[in-house]
Amino acid sequence: MPECEKNGFQTKIIYQVAAFSIFIVQTEILIAKAMYGNIKKYLQQELDNIKKAGLYKTERVITSPQDALIRVENKKEVLNFCANNYLGLSSHPRLIEAAKAALDSHGFGMSSVRFICGTTDLHKTLEQKIAGFFGTDDTILYAACFDANGGVFEPLLTEHDAIISDSLNHASIIDGVRLCKAQRYRYNNADMADLEEKLKEAQAQRFRLIVTDGVFSMDGNLAPMDKINELAKKYDALVMVDECHSAGVVGITGRGVTEHFNIRGEADIITGTLGKAFGGAIGGFTTGRKEIIDLLRQRSRPYLFSNSLPPSIVYAGIAMFDMMAETNELQNRLHENRNYFKDKIIDAGFDIKPTESAIVAIMLYDARLSQDFAAKLLDEGIYVIGFYYPVVPQGQARIRVQLSAAHTREQLDKAIGAFVKTGRELGVLK
Repeated sequence: MPECEKNGFQTKIIYQVAAFSIFIVQTEILIAKAMYGNIKKYLQQELDNIKKAGLYKTERVITSPQDALIRVENKKEVLNFCANNYLGLSSHPRLIEAAKAALDSHGFGMSSVRFICGTTDLHKTLEQKIAGFFGTDDTILYAACFDANGGVFEPLLTEHDAIISDSLNHASIIDGVRLCKAQRYRYNNADMADLEEKLKEAQAQRFRLIVTDGVFSMDGNLAPMDKINELAKKYDALVMVDECHSAGVVGITGRGVTEHFNIRGEADIITGTLGKAFGGAIGGFTTGRKEIIDLLRQRSRPYLFSNSLPPSIVYAGIAMFDMMAETNELQNRLHENRNYFKDKIIDAGFDIKPTESAIVAIMLYDARLSQDFAAKLLDEGIYVIGFYYPVVPQGQARIRVQLSAAHTREQLDKAIGAFVKTGRELGVLK
């Protein structure tokens, strides 16, 4: 065969092989699309049902720093009453300065987990600061408190043990318990008689761990830690408390529910976050007994397999705990704001959940009403969110107001006025 014909034949074969390969790829794509098409119809129907029920969640885009007064995309400035920015530290100059300093001294990211090359002097300092704040032995840092709660149970407890959990505990605790083989007991929210019954049942197990939120995030009520502690001693149980919504908020100096109930240093395990009162960024922690923290460093999967917190977040956290040690000014202002807002809202005729935290749950009960109420408040310049099932139980829809030390009295009065006006317009108030 002449060389030119040979080359032509080879080229033809190559084109045919390429065409066949394209055909195979296109066929696989069509099959994949057909396979996705089945679930796509189901997903579209589910989304349509959510929209028809008026329960579709939309994300409002903020174009300014997080603060009491923020700018929302396509809206004028609005007052923010739905952030976990309890102490007003999310944009505090001192924390921003610390974060910038850490970028210069320690760089942007760690590119590693803690036990390989992801531990700096800053991480160890922050862990010591947290332990000192809560009166515990040691601390272990996580990417978020969801990871802290997800990684605490499985390394410590086996099928021979028991976890006794409050019915309103956060989803992260629920998911963490699911990852553990321990026997599960659930007691009614803050119901000490029911807790005692569950502790009696759990005597069949080797070790018992009572776990509760310090502040229940949707209601704003406090767990009765003094009574929980008494029952733990009576029935030989450990105590774990999630201080996410109570640390920095509850207690004279903001050291949480263990300070409020005068049992500081007695809880065996405390979990918490840097993403709420403590600067509002990201990062979680578990602090407690030395041996517990040591074992978590060896076996807690979210710690072992997640990147280390970036230095800027860690150094800002150190600066924040230094601020907490210097003054109670922010806690005092927050408590004053909470009491003022709560009293005025009750006087106006709204139904609220009992609260000693920075959370005031204004009960509307109807899911669609909660969405309409929140939308009208946004038109009035008040940014809040309506919560409904499955975030809260069926028929328990509400507006969750979160107070901050950053709110001024004038801002509180504007929010109260908007609530009253909207309440009358929608028939909530007479």
